[in-house]
Amino acid sequence: MTHKFNIGQIVELEPSSLRSIVRGPYEIRHLIPASDRDPGDPCYRVKSVDEKHERAVLESEITQSNGIVA
Repeated sequence: MTHKFNIGQIVELEPSSLRSIVRGPYEIRHLIPASDRDPGDPCYRVKSVDEKHERAVLESEITQSNGIVA
């Protein structure tokens, strides 16, 4: 399956009770191929300006954002 989002695109990370997240926009940094376990849900590396690290997220965990990353 191909990725829905592109590098540099701004997305919102869906809140989850399993992890704490910084609210606000995230920038797509890298595209990661889907796993054999779930080939229909590719992964991304995303970065918030409010965090020093990148996160690995599934496509099903992010949505299009109208925000900008400063």
